[in-house]
Amino acid sequence: MATRRSTARERKEQQRLATILEILAREYGEAECALHHANPFQLLIATILSAQCTDVRVNLVTPRLFARYPSPHALAEADPRDVEEMIRSTGFFRNKTKSVIGAARGIVENFDGEVPSTIEDLMTLPGVARKTANVVLGTAFRRAAGVVVDTHVSRISRRLGLTRAGTPVAIERDLMNTLQESDWIDFSHRLIHHGRQVCQARKPRCDRCPLVDLCPYYAEVVSRSLK
Repeated sequence: MATRRSTARERKEQQRLATILEILAREYGEAECALHHANPFQLLIATILSAQCTDVRVNLVTPRLFARYPSPHALAEADPRDVEEMIRSTGFFRNKTKSVIGAARGIVENFDGEVPSTIEDLMTLPGVARKTANVVLGTAFRRAAGVVVDTHVSRISRRLGLTRAGTPVAIERDLMNTLQESDWIDFSHRLIHHGRQVCQARKPRCDRCPLVDLCPYYAEVVSRSLK
């Protein structure tokens, strides 16, 4: 069967994407997960705690939590009231306590005390949806099962015209179809750093953005407001 030739428009978009990836690699080549952790278990718990909370706040809370409960076995037996007190400042602390203790119990009871390394197994644990599972797999195991879609990735991928979807699941699907699998992990890390430093939600710093010439959002929204 004959292979369909790409159109000029498709080739132009492929080149734009390649340039975006090249610039992100140049600007944020060393970007890593901002959550402090020493092993997959700590990363899993920290990621659960990061829901509706900043990584900075989580990093202030987890040293004490991990010192008290250094393993899934220890956390599985924790007094919920003790955990609640330690993670209170992360918000939604009662639900998060149920999730982290439940996840620890699931690891102990179903995975011999080891954090599972597949997305299917990770998502059987309380408090673990696709985003959390992708964070753990990509950062702790360097396995690309999907694309981490947090608020930064969601916002910037739409601004860059890489997706028009409105939900994390749909955005992830678009990005997985657009990007090479080998780019999935680093793309998220780099876009998150770009979102924190430059392409912020309320007031993007377009005057210092290395992607400005490739950005439909700037061309269609920001530049018009400056006229």
